[in-house]
Amino acid sequence: MTRRSLRLRLALAGAASIVAALVAAFFVLSTLFERHVERRIASELVLHLNQIIAGIAEQPGPALDLVKPPVDPRFDRPLSGLYWQIESDGKRLRSRSLWDDVLTMPDIAAGVVHMETVMGPGGVQLLLVEREVVTPAQAGAKTMRVAVAIDRSDISRATDEFEGDLLPYLQVLAVLLLAASFVQIFVGLRPLATLTERLSAIRAGKAERLGSDFPDEVLPLTGEVDALLQSRENQLRKARERAADLAHGFKTPLQILSGDVLRLRERGEEAVARDIEAIILRMRRHVDHEMARARQAERSHAARSDLGRVAAQVVGVVSRTPAGRDLDWQQEIEPGLVLRMDAEDLAEVLGSLAENAARYARTTISISGRADEETAIIEVSDDGPGIPESEIGFVLKRGGRLDTTSEGAGLGLAIAESFVEEANGVLVLENRNPGLCARITLPRIVA
Repeated sequence: MTRRSLRLRLALAGAASIVAALVAAFFVLSTLFERHVERRIASELVLHLNQIIAGIAEQPGPALDLVKPPVDPRFDRPLSGLYWQIESDGKRLRSRSLWDDVLTMPDIAAGVVHMETVMGPGGVQLLLVEREVVTPAQAGAKTMRVAVAIDRSDISRATDEFEGDLLPYLQVLAVLLLAASFVQIFVGLRPLATLTERLSAIRAGKAERLGSDFPDEVLPLTGEVDALLQSRENQLRKARERAADLAHGFKTPLQILSGDVLRLRERGEEAVARDIEAIILRMRRHVDHEMARARQAERSHAARSDLGRVAAQVVGVVSRTPAGRDLDWQQEIEPGLVLRMDAEDLAEVLGSLAENAARYARTTISISGRADEETAIIEVSDDGPGIPESEIGFVLKRGGRLDTTSEGAGLGLAIAESFVEEANGVLVLENRNPGLCARITLPRIVA
């Protein structure tokens, strides 16, 4: 895939989106989990806070006494990470776990449980829950601030463990989502591959239109292409019809001029007759060529022909002509060889080549055909004198004739080459010892 590949662009965009979404999900889930753990721990701290408040001795005077300390043993282990502290009128009562440190207790509103992150022993961060309470009047109506704190590293450790457990699942999910994205791209772009196949079929002559069995998003494109093909065919047909009409229109005047040439010769005006006859021959070549092209334009693009059957028909006709009656006709054609060419066009090509070979062959004419991957190679060869190498290109031109004494306008090989090129084939002439070989390469229909 290149940088201009739509599949590559979609794959990169999908992969980038999936990775970005999963990275965002990783951090969002981690944050949510951390907040969840924080709320759970805060709830536990509130329970400890209520136990401590319930255990404060109600006695007059500034003295503080906790008659029912919390039962969690971490409050008694120095620097355990779980601490409590009570302050009232400058007096302070704290858990043994604080050792020589004190908790920083920010000012809060009375009766409200406040949660905050503060610095604790050893410079560690603590999650602190604090509440201000007032004792009953009989106990002196003292205002006390009670706080419970826990090391935040417990929250961080739980979050890290959660992220470690989450990461492999996200990686597996990323692989699954990427695979699903590639499948989606393949399915989504499949109509474009089908469109390419249909266009190739049209170019190869297997189909004439793209059709309408495409998704709604592609239908406007295929409809425009089919309309363009129809328009081009209509234009081509009209142009060929006009050319054929023009050619037919010239035939009668040319016949009249031919009669005038005979009358001029009878009157002894040979020079004038010869000049007019040369003009007539040139015009007739153009007329015959345009009529042949007009007939060819009427053929179906999805044409097909059996080489063996057409070759047998051509040999049957040419072998009964005066030029081919006494020749030995040999056919070596691979069975089942079907060409992507109209049968009449193929007969026109083989007929032109066979007539040309019969005109110059001494004893034998050979027609062979064999398959070569997606093409067929056809050879029409004779044992005649051949053609000078310098003249091979000339005889394939319209009107190119080496023998000016025989009848004809010199269009046979030129028209044959025209038919072959229209069928996406190639016609090549080459000399052999002895004779001339006309080799045709044409697309074939692979079973």
